[in-house]
Amino acid sequence: MYSRTFIVVSAMCLVLISLPAFAAQRPVPPTRDADTPGYVQATVLPDGAIPPVDSVGNFIVGPTHPAAPEMKVQEGVPQGMVHELTLQSTDSKIYPGIAREKDTFGTVDPTDPVKLVVTTSHPAPYTRKVTVYVPKQYVPGTVAPFIVGADGPDNALFTVLDNLIARGRVPTMIAISIGNGSGDAQGSQRGLEYDTMSGLYAEFVETEVLPLVEAQCTVKLSKDPEARATMGCSSGASCAMNMAWYRPDLYHRVLSFSGTFVNQQWPYNPETPHGAWGFHESIIPDSPMKPLRIWMSVGDRDLLNPNVQRDDMHDWVLANERMARVLAEKGYPYQFSFVQNAGHCDRAMKAQLLPQALEYIWQGYPDPGAK
Repeated sequence: MYSRTFIVVSAMCLVLISLPAFAAQRPVPPTRDADTPGYVQATVLPDGAIPPVDSVGNFIVGPTHPAAPEMKVQEGVPQGMVHELTLQSTDSKIYPGIAREKDTFGTVDPTDPVKLVVTTSHPAPYTRKVTVYVPKQYVPGTVAPFIVGADGPDNALFTVLDNLIARGRVPTMIAISIGNGSGDAQGSQRGLEYDTMSGLYAEFVETEVLPLVEAQCTVKLSKDPEARATMGCSSGASCAMNMAWYRPDLYHRVLSFSGTFVNQQWPYNPETPHGAWGFHESIIPDSPMKPLRIWMSVGDRDLLNPNVQRDDMHDWVLANERMARVLAEKGYPYQFSFVQNAGHCDRAMKAQLLPQALEYIWQGYPDPGAK
């Protein structure tokens, strides 16, 4: 057995977290039926089975979720090195920091139910962790593909990559797991980063995170968008989609668990008035096809109207179903799993599907070591 090595570059702990007041009263989502009218046609898999990594389309997974063997440390498999870096809000030109006051959220605009009015957001500092995985097989000085993940650190991702890289099932890649700037949803730093419909977060990563990673971890990161992937869960997944959609010159591969493709953008932007709901409403259908490869999953008990808004644009299952439909209609290479007996960002769902998802999004990458 190998012991993973951690390198801590610096550490300061100042994280401001704003939890919505409604969180304790969040309604229990109902279980949605895969045969609901309007949902996509999907292939029903035997219980415990996962979709083939070379298949495009829609699948129904579950209801039991055996963890993939790649989720565990395996004897004889080389383990990569993990570096822990920190970023201060005072050093950021893009995100100087905001927070929403504790136990506050917002109110629905009385003149427009799609808008949420937040009056308790204010400037606030943050410190974020950036955790960087460098595989044992990486050759110093060479240019490497990489994946950027939201809401880090993600140690499960690093373990899976150890096992997949060792077997040549994905390229020898760097993984950059970036912590959010604190809070959640409208008025928070995390919401500003992840739910804003633009390429700003991709610019933040490109100009403020990746140079630090290269300098502190002694790696070279590829500039080729085919060699770059994004991933996340919930708003982290909508962020992953934003990064690739608005900056296809930087990223071509997207991995999404329980994607928040709903109306959660703040501040309100008249150019994208429905936030990430707009992806499947009009943005993807009305745009030329982009060179993206996308993997998505959603649980049958995923979120439904978890906040005060009742605008018919806060159903996570429907949002992901609609995403699958428009991706199919446009001819995108994508794979979508409707996961039975699973909730929002469900751990069992991730433990079953993460290795398969990674292998799927890296299909077609021209690495002689990948199968």
